[in-house]
Amino acid sequence: MTRPAGALALVAAVAGALVAVVLGFLTFGAQATAAPDGVPVAVAAPPEIAQRIAAHGGTQLAWTIASPADARQLLEDKKVYGVLELGPGGATVVTSGAVNPAGTQVAQQALTGAASALAGAPKQEVLHPASVAGRTAPLAASALAWIGALVAGLGLTQLAKRTGRTVGVGARFLQVVGVGVLVTAAVAGFFALWDAALPLTAGVLGFVFLAATAFAALQAGLLRLLGLRAMAVLGPLYLVAPAVAGQAPELLNPAYRTLLWSWTPFRFSAEGLRSLLQGVPGAPDVTTGLWVLGGLLTAGLLLVLWPGRSAREQAEPHLPDRVVEVGVH
Repeated sequence: MTRPAGALALVAAVAGALVAVVLGFLTFGAQATAAPDGVPVAVAAPPEIAQRIAAHGGTQLAWTIASPADARQLLEDKKVYGVLELGPGGATVVTSGAVNPAGTQVAQQALTGAASALAGAPKQEVLHPASVAGRTAPLAASALAWIGALVAGLGLTQLAKRTGRTVGVGARFLQVVGVGVLVTAAVAGFFALWDAALPLTAGVLGFVFLAATAFAALQAGLLRLLGLRAMAVLGPLYLVAPAVAGQAPELLNPAYRTLLWSWTPFRFSAEGLRSLLQGVPGAPDVTTGLWVLGGLLTAGLLLVLWPGRSAREQAEPHLPDRVVEVGVH
């Protein structure tokens, strides 16, 4: 039974509305509900003054009282977004270019306000200073790696379908490695174009290559298992990157923090790359990023190289879009 065109139009309209609702929750909703909640900061001051300062900010700030050396180490380890130092020479607000810029901005404003209320306008000190390109590059590289791998995987799937060819294990593995090499080269070119001072060291390029191959392997594995249906998951994830992964978790609504930020792959690559670009290779998020991206790469390669499904694919190749003449005797 053929459905009327009006019914098909209604179904299409409902599908479009549902997609808009989902993307609204995933992207703009995270930005619209952003607000400071327990942003970690540190104060290094005499005990009685430190206690007074720690009462500043309500629930928006989470204060840690420490010595100047310990407070700066917390900043190096990315456990706080800023440090307020109070001493005989006055007040100093210390931030770091290797820390998430959204959280750093909130911490800097709050610490400056607290210092001004007690000792006048504070001095500003930045550890590992980052340029605008340096603050933008980590998330940009992660998003470019994801979308580059996605286009490559989708292109291979569609080309194979159109030509009637079976995509074997070797072709998919070549695609993963090729995406890793070419996307890394493209990202390195952008870094050099955006800011010649950005370091293109073996550690930085190796981390970008790991992220690109991990994303490519994961996507290739899902496309192999689900075909074009995998795009329902892989496509929206790209839109999550700037809205969620680029935010400090303490600025996100708790629901977004738990359901999206906690597991989105972009944050692991972006934060690890930010530390490497700013010369902090020993930061905890570099180690975490290596483990997470390495796990994604391993899981993706298992899906890509698993021989069982390859045998079925070879037994049931795609039929070419052409007419085959069959003679009947």
